[in-house]
Amino acid sequence: MKQRVSSVKLTKSKMPGANDAEYVALEDGISPKLEHYTKVSILPLVFLIFYEVSGGPFGVEDSVKAAGPLLALLGFVIFPFIWSVPEALITAELSTMFPENAGYVVWVSSALGPYWGFQQGWMKWLSGVIDNALYPVLFLDYLKSAFPILEDGLPRTAAVLGITLALTYVNYRGLTIVGWVAVLLGVFSLLPFLVMGVIAVPELKPSRWLVFDLDNVDWALYLNTLFWNLNYWDSISTLSGEVENPGRTLPKALFYALIFVVLAYFFPLLIGTGAIPLNRDSWEDGYFSEIAKIIGGVWLRFWVQGASAVSNMGMFVAEMSSDSFQLLGMAERGMLPECFARRSRYGTPLVAILFSASGVVLLSWLSFQEIVAAENFLYCFGMIMEFVAFVKLRVEYPAVSRPYKVPIGTVGAVLMCVPPTLLICVVLALASFKVMCLSLVAVLVGLVLRPCLQYSEKKGWFRFSNPRDYANQMFTDQ
Repeated sequence: MKQRVSSVKLTKSKMPGANDAEYVALEDGISPKLEHYTKVSILPLVFLIFYEVSGGPFGVEDSVKAAGPLLALLGFVIFPFIWSVPEALITAELSTMFPENAGYVVWVSSALGPYWGFQQGWMKWLSGVIDNALYPVLFLDYLKSAFPILEDGLPRTAAVLGITLALTYVNYRGLTIVGWVAVLLGVFSLLPFLVMGVIAVPELKPSRWLVFDLDNVDWALYLNTLFWNLNYWDSISTLSGEVENPGRTLPKALFYALIFVVLAYFFPLLIGTGAIPLNRDSWEDGYFSEIAKIIGGVWLRFWVQGASAVSNMGMFVAEMSSDSFQLLGMAERGMLPECFARRSRYGTPLVAILFSASGVVLLSWLSFQEIVAAENFLYCFGMIMEFVAFVKLRVEYPAVSRPYKVPIGTVGAVLMCVPPTLLICVVLALASFKVMCLSLVAVLVGLVLRPCLQYSEKKGWFRFSNPRDYANQMFTDQ
């Protein structure tokens, strides 16, 4: 095992009166300089954000089943202004203020202290792993109509493991590769819906878009579907240290990705609900492939199924990158054992990737609805801390450099966080008792995990980096 050592210089910026909260930045405000590795440019970054948040219309079918065409369409127009825009703006400001791989962990640590920063990291990482466990499930749901053997049993289990291993290897090979793979997969995933839209034009009936029944709305399923499909804008913050010129690139990429994501949802829903008669019970996972068959024939159905497969691949590798680089950033700050900060010859955090992949495999037994509800519940807790951190940093440190700053004052910052906070309360209230209990247990695990890790450091069981003395970044040739 051959090791290369790269020298890194730390700068420390004390934030007075922050209850032990301070921002310790690596040189130039980024993770250790990796001169041998290419930084991520704006186009791959847009598609990485696209896959962190969306990946295309696969999985939005439940919004029609829950509430009908009109509310589904309105949801994907109105909901982004309530949730996605505020989250993207906060991500743009804080990611350029703290451009390093720990992302939102640094935001909360700087505002509320390292203990709560760790809790943020734990809940967001666990939420991300739960989210990633969903993609093999969606992948197989779209393929099982063509290959019934994948519906259950040993073949399905083997398929989940095989998909996870193959995509984990892609992540190991480098973030730049992941970014350009995301571009190619994104183009392939969305092309069939453009074709389907052209073919469906003669069949469109606008009256079908206006159907709704407020007495027959499954609000829990509706809101969970919207929330799941339009969140995770902050996930890209854990890759800030890998981005080329993050102060300029990140805000632009978030803006382009926001428009891209909304159109990628709205257009297929518009075609699907307007071109065929409504049968709400049929609108469930995988229904877009059936719509494609009705509109264009079997060939279009196979294309949509293939697009879904590669879309889930894109979402998996993007989420895996975010989760693993978050662990790397936390290890650089001394929150996790130092082994999580070690990079492979490709610049990727191998231990963190393997750790995240193991979590995906362990959680893949959950059903689609359980996965969505559980990750939404945990994600909500993390977002509340992000909103608090955003406002507190604005109030207490207004003079700190922000390459991008949301053009509103302190009162505006508070008001911007009110609608998404109210939405969080609704999502939490609608969670099932089972999901609520499991999520609260997960939160309690995080509360005791931090002291346990500190105790293991004191006993010398694991080696931890000291963020104040961190002078070397280890690279391991595998």
